[in-house]
Amino acid sequence: MTVHNRFLFPILLVCTLLLAGWAYVPGLHGGFLFDDFANLPALGATGPIDNWPTFWRYLTSGTADPTGRPLTLLTFLLDAHNWPAAPYPFKRTSLILHLLNGVLLYALLTKLGRLLDLDERHCKLAALLGAALWLLHPLLVSATLYIVQREAMLPATCVMAGLLLWLHGRQQLIKGQLKAGTLWSVLGLGGFTLLGVLAKANGALLPLYALLIEVIVLAPRQLPTITTARRLHRAIMLVFGIVPATAILIYLLYIGAHGLWVGGPEGIRPWSIGQRLLTEPRVLMDYLKLLWLPRPLSSGLFNDQYAASTSWLHPDTTLPALLAVLALIAAAWHWRKRHPALALAILFYFAGQLLESSSIPLELYFEHRNYVPALLMFWPLGLWLADTRAMRLPKYALMLVLPLTLTWMTHARTEVWGNVQTQASIWARINPDSPRAQANVAQIEMQTDHPRAAIHRLETLLAARPDQAQLAFNLVSARCMTGGVSHADLAAAQQAMSGSPSTGILFTHWFENMLPTAMSGHCPGLTLKSLLDLINTGLQNPKLSAAGPQQDLTYLRGRIAIAQHQPNEALTDFTHALDLQVRPGFALEAAANLGAHGYPLQGLLLLNHYRQVQDHVAPPGFGMPMVHAWVLARENYWPHEFTHLRHQLSLDAQTDSANTVPSGSTRSTPR
Repeated sequence: MTVHNRFLFPILLVCTLLLAGWAYVPGLHGGFLFDDFANLPALGATGPIDNWPTFWRYLTSGTADPTGRPLTLLTFLLDAHNWPAAPYPFKRTSLILHLLNGVLLYALLTKLGRLLDLDERHCKLAALLGAALWLLHPLLVSATLYIVQREAMLPATCVMAGLLLWLHGRQQLIKGQLKAGTLWSVLGLGGFTLLGVLAKANGALLPLYALLIEVIVLAPRQLPTITTARRLHRAIMLVFGIVPATAILIYLLYIGAHGLWVGGPEGIRPWSIGQRLLTEPRVLMDYLKLLWLPRPLSSGLFNDQYAASTSWLHPDTTLPALLAVLALIAAAWHWRKRHPALALAILFYFAGQLLESSSIPLELYFEHRNYVPALLMFWPLGLWLADTRAMRLPKYALMLVLPLTLTWMTHARTEVWGNVQTQASIWARINPDSPRAQANVAQIEMQTDHPRAAIHRLETLLAARPDQAQLAFNLVSARCMTGGVSHADLAAAQQAMSGSPSTGILFTHWFENMLPTAMSGHCPGLTLKSLLDLINTGLQNPKLSAAGPQQDLTYLRGRIAIAQHQPNEALTDFTHALDLQVRPGFALEAAANLGAHGYPLQGLLLLNHYRQVQDHVAPPGFGMPMVHAWVLARENYWPHEFTHLRHQLSLDAQTDSANTVPSGSTRSTPR
C-alpha cells in the first residue's frame, strides 16, 4: 500500500468523526429526560461521592438487572459526583463514547472484510462507509443523547472490543501460538462478555455474535490446521460461545412458555406475554423501516401508545410482520455462503434484539434498542458501494450523498434534543395518543406560564383515557395555576387513581409538589382532605395492593397527618407502612420526618418499633442487591445512621418536651 493510501483512510475516518461531532453538538445543550430522573439521583443518595465508602455504596446501588449495571454507574462518575448536576457533561461523555464506538466499528468491519479475503482498499472503504452510516444515523440519537441509555452504548463498546480480541486470538491459534491465542480468545469472549453484562444484560449476547461470525464468515474459510489448536479453539467456542448462547435461548424460551401458560405480567403491563410475542415482529419491522428509510424526526422516547397485537390478524399488520421477520431470517441463512456479509448483518440484527424484543416483559418499543443490533447493518451496502468496477460514478455520488444526508437528518434531530420546549412540543404532536408525551409537554407548558394550553391538552386525552393518573394529576396542577380545581377535576383524579395499574414515583413526586400548595390554601378546591381522599382511593385500588405501593401511599397519608398537626396519627400510619415492608431506610426517613416537623418523641417511638421488627427485614434480592447489603454491613452504615438520628431526636425531645416547637436541627432524611 502506498503512503498516500496508508494515510487516506485514517484521514477520512477523522473527517467522519468530526462530521458526527458537528451533527451532535446542538443536542448537548438539552436536559434530563424520563428515566434519567429515576437513575441519576443515586449520585447523591448517600452524600457526595468523594470518599471510598460513598463510592462503594453508589457503585453497588443499581437495581436494574441482577448485576445492577455497575459499569454504567461507574462512567457517570466521569460527569458528576453529586446530585443535582448539570446534564451537559453527561451528554458530552456519551457523545465521546459514540465516536469511540464508531472507531471500534471501523476496526471490526475492516477485520471482517480481511477475513472475507477482500483486497485492502475494498475492505477499508467498505468498513469506513459501514461505520459512517451507522455513526451518523439519526435513529441512534435517542441512545446517544438520552443520558441513562449510556447503558445501551457501553455493551456496544464491549461487544466490538471483545470480538476484535477474540478474532485476534483465533488468528494466533491458526499461527500455532497456542498460549497467546487462548488468552486473547478467552479475554475477548469471556472477559468482555462479563464487562458487557456489567453495563447492561444484553452484553450477554456477545457469544451469540461470535458464533454467527464463526459459522458464516470464519469456518468456511479459516480453521486451525494444527490438531491441538483446533481442539483449543473448539473448547473455547464451546465454553464461552455455545454454552452461554444456549443458556440465553433456553431462558427466553422458559420466560415465554411460562408467560403463555400462567399469563401475565398482570398489574404491570396492559398486555400479556402472548400479545407481546405477537407485537414484537411489528416493532422490529418498524425499526428496520426507520433504519433504511430514516427521517429527521421520530416518536422519541414516548411510545406508550403503541398498540399491542391481540391476535394474528389484529391489527392486520401482525401476521405479515411475523412472516417478514421469519423470511428475512430464513433468507439470511440461505444466503450465508454466497453473500456472507449480508447474511451476517441480518442475523446479527435479529440476534441483537433477542433479549429486549422477545419474551421478557419490557415495554414494547424503544428506539435505543437498535444501537447494538444495527452495528453491521450498513456494512453490506458499504461493500457494494466500495466495489467500483461497475457503476463507478453513481456509487461515488452515493458515497458522498448518503453520509451527508444522514448528517443533516441527525443535526436536525439533535437540534430538537437540544431544546426542551421544542422537543416536548414535537413529541406531543407526533404522539397525540401518548399519555406520557402529553403529560410531558403539559409540564413544560406549565413551567413556561401556559397552563391553559396544558389544560386543553390534558382534558382532551383524559376524556379518552380516564385511567391515566399522569394526565389527571397534571390537570389538577394546571388548574391550580388558573384559579383552582373543581369537584370534577378531583373526581377525575380519583377515578384515575382507582384504576391505575401503577403510579410508580409519579404520585409521590406530584404529592411532594402539591402538599405545600394544599397547606397554604393557594389553590382553591385543593385541600389536605382532597389529597387524603386520593391516597385512600389508591389504597383501595386492587391493582395497587402489593406491599410496595401500599407502603408508599400509607407513608403519604402519614405526611398529611403531620401537616394536620396529628403526630400520633402520623406515627400510626408510619408504623403500619413500616410493617408492610420492613426497611431500615424507610424507618430512618419516617422518623426523621417526624423530628423535622417538631415531633421527636414520635420519631423515637418509630425507631423503637423498628428495633422490635428489624429481624423481619426482607433479605436482599439475588445479585447486586446482595453485594450492596454486604457493603452496607461492612461499613456499619445502618447502625451508624440509627445512632446518629436517635441521638439528634433525643436532644430535640429534651429541648422541646411538649412537641410544640418545630426543631430545625433534625435532618429530614438520613445521610
